[in-house]
Amino acid sequence: MQMLARRPVLSSTLLLWLASATTAVCAQTPAQAASGAGIYTCTDDKGRKITADRPIADCTTKEQRVLNRDGSLKDVYPPILTVDERAEKEARDRRTAEARATQADAVRRDRNLLARYPTEAPHRKAREAALDTARVAIKARDYRLNQLAAEREPLMAEAEFYKGRRLPARLRNQIDANDAATAAQRDAAQSLETELERVNSLYDAELARLKRLWAGAAPGSLGSLPNDPVPIPVASSASSAKAAALR
Repeated sequence: MQMLARRPVLSSTLLLWLASATTAVCAQTPAQAASGAGIYTCTDDKGRKITADRPIADCTTKEQRVLNRDGSLKDVYPPILTVDERAEKEARDRRTAEARATQADAVRRDRNLLARYPTEAPHRKAREAALDTARVAIKARDYRLNQLAAEREPLMAEAEFYKGRRLPARLRNQIDANDAATAAQRDAAQSLETELERVNSLYDAELARLKRLWAGAAPGSLGSLPNDPVPIPVASSASSAKAAALR
């Protein structure tokens, strides 16, 4: 009884580890059981090689190799990780999974590019189609700006008649409305020009990538891809400009 009282109390971590090892042993097939539980071996923090016929308590933070009776490798028990080590491993595994997913996505997108554009001709056609919407809106904007300029001329001529005097409210309101409409069209013009540059830039990057793929580069080997070169919807802007021009 005294000897039992002096036995050290095992930590909960070690108990869990031993329980796991015991479960693994109990799960062996009859053939495996007949061959024996195996020989556990590890190297502790002091560099000593320890061998036992059961999981080694002093090596819970070390890798333990399980050997068959003939010395061949039967299994490997990884070390028990601390909370910080486990969090670091999970973060590392997550980064690895994300990198793998990114690579798979790059391969898929490159293959889709090659299927969609086997030559440069269909890619050029797609670029023109993507630019057409913005071009239509730009033409409507230019027409409207010219129209507003034409409408402004008689207003300014009439304003000359009131030079040095206060303009009538009607005339002042017409000039202000013309100024506001002109400013709005110019703001829209800047957005449309920016959109043309964006679409061309994306298609240029895509074409450069396609040329390397056509030359034999492996899908997914060219790094990150640009966003799909889909233009910002400007059809509504074009329709509005046309409608304004007709008024």
